[in-house]
Amino acid sequence: MREWSGKRYWLVGASEGLGRELAMKMSRAGVEVVVSARSEERLQNLVAELPGRATYVPVDIADRASVEAAAKEVGRIDGVVFLAGIATLIRTQEWDTDRVEQMLDVNLIGAARVIGQVIGPMVERDAGHIVLIGSLSAYRGLPGSIGYSTSKAGLMALAEAMHGDLRHTALRVQLANPGYIDTRMQDDNPHSKPFMMSPEEAAGKVFDHMNTDAFHKAFPFAFGLLFRLSRFLPTGIYEWIFFRR
Repeated sequence: MREWSGKRYWLVGASEGLGRELAMKMSRAGVEVVVSARSEERLQNLVAELPGRATYVPVDIADRASVEAAAKEVGRIDGVVFLAGIATLIRTQEWDTDRVEQMLDVNLIGAARVIGQVIGPMVERDAGHIVLIGSLSAYRGLPGSIGYSTSKAGLMALAEAMHGDLRHTALRVQLANPGYIDTRMQDDNPHSKPFMMSPEEAAGKVFDHMNTDAFHKAFPFAFGLLFRLSRFLPTGIYEWIFFRR
């Protein structure tokens, strides 16, 4: 278990769901949390409920100027957790450029915007902690997920590249790839959702991961193992398993 008391973390995308529950867990552990999202009302309500020292800074991660202003207001931090994300199921035959671009802009480029504002000071201090929340859909392309799967694959590659660059420094980069979490993100998903987790359960998994030195965690374990192993399957077998729905 790491020593969390007195640390200061910026949680981006923390107004509800997994982000909200992770903020609760970190606050109980003694972390001063700064929570960010677009909805100021939800952020206010969350800060009022957090047991420890907490503040909020509204941000629109699709807007670079908003991210820059938020990072300046947040100030010095020991770590950042990027949880922001949107998911809409879109098939190639129903291509919606606006929605595809929005998913890429929030899920992937939004992460780059946030990291771009915090990485410089961390490198200068040779200290810091960056946690990116991805998805099991990142491992291989899934039908009906042209925007979401693509953006999460990019996020995973970003985390792997940063981890490789920083492996001999005191900066830690971690990636968590969860499966289905019972949040609003699942509202338009008509498919079965095996091993669905509550936000509280998923937050526990993420926080447990943050207490380790491991780079990567996929969960729940059995479901995550299936997706991880899919990268090594011949195309025909992969399609037979994942393309049948």
